[in-house]
Amino acid sequence: MSRIKTLQKKAQTAKSAFVVRHREELRRKHRQVIYFNDPEMAAIEEYCSRFQVRHRSALLRDAIMSRILEVLDQNPSSLF
Repeated sequence: MSRIKTLQKKAQTAKSAFVVRHREELRRKHRQVIYFNDPEMAAIEEYCSRFQVRHRSALLRDAIMSRILEVLDQNPSSLF
């Protein structure tokens, strides 16, 4: 095997190890349950039908996390 092919093989192995580790970090393993009342659910269904949202879980996760990150950015922790 040529030196170039050996280096390419090592790079591929390192890259795949990184991808596997990164995927494991992103795996969702903590479950939360949210209850909505009828008007809230109607609003969610209206939004999903109007904007062709197929996966509500992704929509809700994105909305929740964007709000949480926005609030954390506005209120940074202080040392003193």
